Amino acid sequence: MKDYKFDFNANGKNYSLVFNLNVMQAIQEEYGTIQAWGALTDRNSVDEIDAKALIFGLKEMLNEAIDIANETREPSAKEPFLNSKQVGRIITQIGLKESAEQLNQLIIESTKSEEKNA
Repeated sequence: MKDYKFDFNANGKNYSLVFNLNVMQAIQEEYGTIQAWGALTDRNSVDEIDAKALIFGLKEMLNEAIDIANETREPSAKEPFLNSKQVGRIITQIGLKESAEQLNQLIIESTKSEEKNA
């Protein structure tokens, strides 16, 4: 697994998403497995995307990106973490389907193996 970052714009503000082991752990703690969470957020596998699952995953990825960026910022320039309602508004702005597709693509890209099968 490798850290994967995706940048996007919503409401005129730039955001970054990061999927890494920290995010993976948070999703596993909440949903049991990444696959179980993914099934809830994959438009192709369910009739209706689970909004709570989508917001949870996106919030973890956004806040991980903020946390990483804050490590190199001066204390007065640190960005606050986003809450669930703020993340829900971001999803509404970019669209539910687009959000789910971006999250699923982010996870696929981050979990691609760079090693060849032996």
